[in-house]
Amino acid sequence: MPARTSHTAAEALRIGGITPLTTIDFPGRLAAVVFCQGCPWRCDYCHNAGLLDAAAPAPHRWSEVEQLLHTRRGLLDGVAFSGGEPTLQAALPDALARVRALGFATGLHTAGMYPERLQALLPLLDWVGLDIKGPLAHYDAITRTPGSGDRAWESLRCVQASGVDYECRTTWHAGLFDTAALQALAEDLAAQGVRQWVLQECSTPASVPWARTAPPTQWPLPTSLRCA
Repeated sequence: MPARTSHTAAEALRIGGITPLTTIDFPGRLAAVVFCQGCPWRCDYCHNAGLLDAAAPAPHRWSEVEQLLHTRRGLLDGVAFSGGEPTLQAALPDALARVRALGFATGLHTAGMYPERLQALLPLLDWVGLDIKGPLAHYDAITRTPGSGDRAWESLRCVQASGVDYECRTTWHAGLFDTAALQALAEDLAAQGVRQWVLQECSTPASVPWARTAPPTQWPLPTSLRCA
């Protein structure tokens, strides 16, 4: 019989999608993914554009997440909250707390747009995947939001100070910024103390596939920075 959930603040979480099992979204763990609805940034290459509208009807309820987790005890290690932008939602802290109470590790995918909210969430997290959209000078053009870069880099400092395990991720193609700027970004991240950086290929009609260029992952990087 499916587990029933009591009324909780997490019930207000707007959920755009649920992945019952992933091996790639929460490093080192078998996890489920909860995709949160809504994001205030408008990056052209967004992989989950269907989740951008915070007011769109949410196709899933929090009770579905808890029912899934009750049936996956002993099979899953954790739950990653992705989006959209999960920190947009006031219901996220309770959702994280309830996942932990069920015995699962918690992960968060975020672009770091709300440093203060992220700071408050860190005690409830076991891992953070932080999107770094690009060099600071290119941020506003990428996100179409003034001041976005300052917020993302402040979030990076918050995560580092917390001691929570994390990685940075950057999605890149040459239409966003050139290879020299990408190399400079790698050096800036290393100087900031980042040790794990996931460089992701942007797949859009305007992007040139890495197979037809020199893949950035083959470039010389700072020795302290590991590029996955």
